[in-house]
Parts: sequence; structure tokens; C-alpha cells
Amino acid sequence: MDNILSVRDLRVDIPLAGGTLHAVRGLNFDLARGETLCIVGESGSGKSLTSLAIMGLLPKMAQRHSKKLEFAGIDLSVAKNRQMRSLRGDRISMIFQEPMTSLNPAYTIGDQLTEALLLHRKVGRKAATARAIELLEKVGITAAASRLGQYPHQLSGGLRQRVMIAMALMAEPDLIIADEPTTALDVTIQAQILRLLVDLQREMNMAMILITHDLGVVARVADKVAIMYAGEVVESGRSKDVFTAPQHPYTRGLLRCIPVPGKTKPGEHLGSIPGIVPSLIGKTQGCAFRGRCDVAVDACAHDIPERAGAEGHLYRCVHDNSQMPPKASGGFNTASQSEGRP
Repeated sequence: MDNILSVRDLRVDIPLAGGTLHAVRGLNFDLARGETLCIVGESGSGKSLTSLAIMGLLPKMAQRHSKKLEFAGIDLSVAKNRQMRSLRGDRISMIFQEPMTSLNPAYTIGDQLTEALLLHRKVGRKAATARAIELLEKVGITAAASRLGQYPHQLSGGLRQRVMIAMALMAEPDLIIADEPTTALDVTIQAQILRLLVDLQREMNMAMILITHDLGVVARVADKVAIMYAGEVVESGRSKDVFTAPQHPYTRGLLRCIPVPGKTKPGEHLGSIPGIVPSLIGKTQGCAFRGRCDVAVDACAHDIPERAGAEGHLYRCVHDNSQMPPKASGGFNTASQSEGRP
């Protein structure tokens, strides 16, 4: 299967007064058309900066480096601003985390929806408006035509997020990046938005990068998973492999923190990961998780090898699977999670 996006050794450095912040460190992944990659990690792990690096939307002071950053044969690492503007909103679209701050409060929903199509396609305003109404209906917004004249503040959070999804789909992109698209929504609306995204992705055969910290969401929608910690991917592979046989202590710790239907008893204490994420300012070496890891050894302070399991299951740890103590295994019942699959 041909990859539509290939990333090798992606790094994002941010110069600060106290030194350089190594926010993203050596990311590698491939994504094919129709596949969903979920990037998982706690706040501050570099998930959003990764997506902004791909889109070419990093803050001015941030420095992006990579050995390969290729989208559909286009080298994004050397693409000029004009070329990136032609790709964004057309072949690559992004759904941002907070729709209220992503939508322009001074323009109507209709103006913001039609802008991308008018910019990237040779269509008239009438055709663009018809497309906007079609997509608003597709994302589940009733009385779509009347919504075009409304402003963002006149819509609820769930409706604004649906507008953002419609906006991202206006030009039928090849790749869509969703940066925690359900964070600001209540649980019921979260399930609806996720179901909508998955259905639209399958219908349009798009590749999707879904950034989240919710492992339950990942188990339901992901083909591939990348677990990020302190700016680097510590474990990656097929969703089934990562959840049923987690290899890195951080992944196992995350899985112990969530209840598993049919296994976790009512009132039972869930696991937790002690400590805090280390500073990434200045020189970094060894496993960043070693200060919070219950199986850390002296070797963790040195270069960490990347180990390979079956079917491209990769993880960075000095321990191999046979050396991981039984108490560290988390396991995750993906079958029970998929019962509520969107």
C-alpha cells in the first residue's frame, strides 16, 4: 500500500532564554490512504506541535528539521509558503482543538465555509454555497441553509465542531488532521463527532491523523497507534498489537489508568503514573520516562535501542518482552471497547 505521508526523524526545537526546548524528537511514521493513525500522549508530549509541523503552521521561533517529510510525493520540508498555502485546505486539512477560537467571530459560517473552495477550486459562489449546504447536512446540522448567515457565537459547541469538520472537508482532502476534536464537548456529543469522522473518512477514503489522550477513542477508531512521551514516540504499531501486548512501561502505565469493561470491578482502584514529565530544555539523553518507571535500570540513562516486534510493532526500551515483569503488563480488551465503536 502506497504511503500518502512519510515522516522520518521529525524534530521541532524552540530556542528559549534558558536553552533550546526539544519539543518533538525524532518522530517516524507512515500513513496510507484510508488509514487512521492515532497519536496518543499526555499534555505537553508534543502531539499538537507534530501536527503543526506537518501543516507548516509552527510559531515563528520554532525550528523544524527532518530527514524526510513527504506528502503525496511533495517534500514538505522544503516547500515554500505559496506551495503550502495551496495544499492547506485543499489536499491537507486540519480540525483544530477549540472551534470557538478557530472560527473567525467577525465572519458568518457561510463565508468561512466557502472561502476554501473559492480559493482552491474554479467554482462560483453559488456552487460553493451549495457545497457548503451539502456538507453541513452531511455532518448532521439541520436547516443547513439558514445556518450560513449565522456567526460562530450563535452556535453551540457541538455545532461549531461540526462546522469545523465540514470546513475541513470542503475540498475533499487526501489527509485530515484532527487535533483532539472532542476535548471541549460533552460525552454524548463526543461519540457523535467520532462516529461522524470515521464515517466520512471511509466514505471519502481519506487518511486521518487523530490526536488524542483518550485511549478508549483510540481502541475504537485507530488502524495504527503512536504513543508519545516527552516529545518522542516510545511505542508504535497496529492498534491491536499495542493494546493487547503493550511493550513500553509508559504504554502499560497508561492502560492501567483506565477501566476495562468486564475486568475492572466497581470501586476498584485504577492505576496511576507517579511523577511529572521531565524538562526537555537542553541536552537530553536516555529514556525520558526513567524517572517515573518502576522497572528503570542504570542503562536507561544511555542511548535506548528501538526494538521490533511482529508486524512493525516498535518500542524504545532497554528491556525486551521476556524481561518485563508480569505486574507491568496492562493489556486492553479491544473487543469490549469495539462494542461501542462509532
